[in-house]
Amino acid sequence: MKKRFFLMTTCTATLFATTLLNAADKPKTPAEGYNIHVTAPHRHEDGTVHGPYHHYCKPVKPEILQCMIFLSDDPNAELVEIEYFVDQKLARSGVTLEQWNKHFHDHKVEIASGRVQVHDVPPEKAKEIADAAAKTDGIIFHLWPEGAKFPNGEVSFPTAVSHKPADKLEIPK
Repeated sequence: MKKRFFLMTTCTATLFATTLLNAADKPKTPAEGYNIHVTAPHRHEDGTVHGPYHHYCKPVKPEILQCMIFLSDDPNAELVEIEYFVDQKLARSGVTLEQWNKHFHDHKVEIASGRVQVHDVPPEKAKEIADAAAKTDGIIFHLWPEGAKFPNGEVSFPTAVSHKPADKLEIPK
């Protein structure tokens, strides 16, 4: 009996240690690091409001944050949208006023509306994230049409509920 217990304990410890070593040896993937969790509703092109959507974001360049967006925080939720947070200097100097008004929105205005919530961090960190996001414009690509059983190739461009078209693109200094 003691030998069997010792053998089971040794095997369990070995498996546990091997699992930890394998996890440490696993190569990193592009999917790692999406740990900024934000929720916000979106206004679709037909004017209807949906959400709140769960954004899981990470910085990919100093001037760009990208987000995978889901309908819920369920581990098996479908990826329905992608959003890019683009530094306002870059976004506003890289598109026409017509493009910006149709596809982009000002995160400063959206955050000020009170509809955006930063999750899973202390309040000070949430404010820091919101302050950084307020210096960006967002562009959302909706990939999974509402009510469709699967993505079918239709892509639309929702915006923030608070989005207002601009008369002129102000480029921050």
